[in-house]
Amino acid sequence: MVLEKLGEAMTGVVRKISLAALVDERLVKEIVRDIQRALLSADVNVKLVMELSKKIERRALKEKPKPGLSRKEHTLAILYEELVNILGQGREWKPAPGKVMLVGLQGSGKTTTTVKLARFYTKYGLKPFIIAADTYRPAAYEQIMQLAEPLNIKVYGDPKANDPVEIIKKGLEKRKGDVVIIDTAGRHKSEKELFEEMKAIATLAKPDEKLLVIDSTIGQQAGAQAKAFSDAIGITGVILTKLDGSAKGGGALSAVAETSSPVMFVGTGEKIEDFEFFDPNRFMSRLLGMGDLASLMEKAREVEEEKVRDILKGEFTLVDLQSQIEAIRKMGPLGNLINMIPGMGMSIPKEAQRVTEEKMNKFLVIINSMTKEEKSKPKIIDSSRIRRIARGSGTRPEDVKELMNYYKMMKKAIKGFKKGAFGRRVPRGFEKMLKTLR
Repeated sequence: MVLEKLGEAMTGVVRKISLAALVDERLVKEIVRDIQRALLSADVNVKLVMELSKKIERRALKEKPKPGLSRKEHTLAILYEELVNILGQGREWKPAPGKVMLVGLQGSGKTTTTVKLARFYTKYGLKPFIIAADTYRPAAYEQIMQLAEPLNIKVYGDPKANDPVEIIKKGLEKRKGDVVIIDTAGRHKSEKELFEEMKAIATLAKPDEKLLVIDSTIGQQAGAQAKAFSDAIGITGVILTKLDGSAKGGGALSAVAETSSPVMFVGTGEKIEDFEFFDPNRFMSRLLGMGDLASLMEKAREVEEEKVRDILKGEFTLVDLQSQIEAIRKMGPLGNLINMIPGMGMSIPKEAQRVTEEKMNKFLVIINSMTKEEKSKPKIIDSSRIRRIARGSGTRPEDVKELMNYYKMMKKAIKGFKKGAFGRRVPRGFEKMLKTLR
């Protein structure tokens, strides 16, 4: 999960409020101190933290709960509202054909982000076309090609050319897609020459979006970067990279929000799919352990539906189990998924999440060492085959037996699911889904 330490600290605050017998002045002051420590450790500006603390304390002690809310619920609502406020209001975004220009300093992760953003557009049925116009950083063009080709994303560039404006001009003429994404050059510092080049590119390309890519590990300095680029070329949004587990991520988020430059996207990991639209409300819900079912459903829709249909139609085999595990892994780290489910983030220990994730990976290794016949006919796997599979996968026979037990449990659950074996009928909401899948 992004900003893991901050998330753990904040869910601790939520737990303390939820378990308290009474929300009084002593408890409010205690949770305010906890919030201060958590935000300061996440590199949020001291002045901002103190202002936030005073607001939460004043509102929690003086405001009357709204009709229908208990004092606990009222306090949690205040905590949520005020924390969302320090992240800024975000910005409404609808994927549409057009041109997007990415700018930023060297080392911000701009080139990788270019491909991540291109892939993100494909999820909405749009065809991205990348123009690689970073002529300063060695091998920038090669890096984009290496990342984009496996995704079938078209790229235009000329590694021998030195003029980025000319590259972009030719790229626009050869355009092959709905969304043109322009990767521009960066520098080690905010030089005048960089901004002049950005202005020239913006004048030529007339982009619908000018997005600034910032490395979130720089913390509060992100605010100065956002302001400098905004003053120079008028950015329309910010993409924060390397937000996964960054100790300074909170500082970057809050600093950018203070400049009134909306954070539009965040990079939450090294993989191309670790990229999402930034919604302050969803983000804070996950950070507080309140869940984000909307994001979870969006990720679930990306999983291959055909595999689910096949499982419900026919016999559940180890091939199906393998597909199921791979589908879950595509949705991202298990901890990220768990934190999207309301209440789950604070109830499952991190160590248990890690063990489960390791076990899933081990199951895949074991299945991959089986023969096609064993995968499609699990009944033939006896003790001698178990020993051979264990040797081939570099695991123990006990690990193979654990996989087989898990397989039998899943098979039984799916059999019950198909027959509606949940109190003699499928729960409400699942009936419609089953009809669709059948």
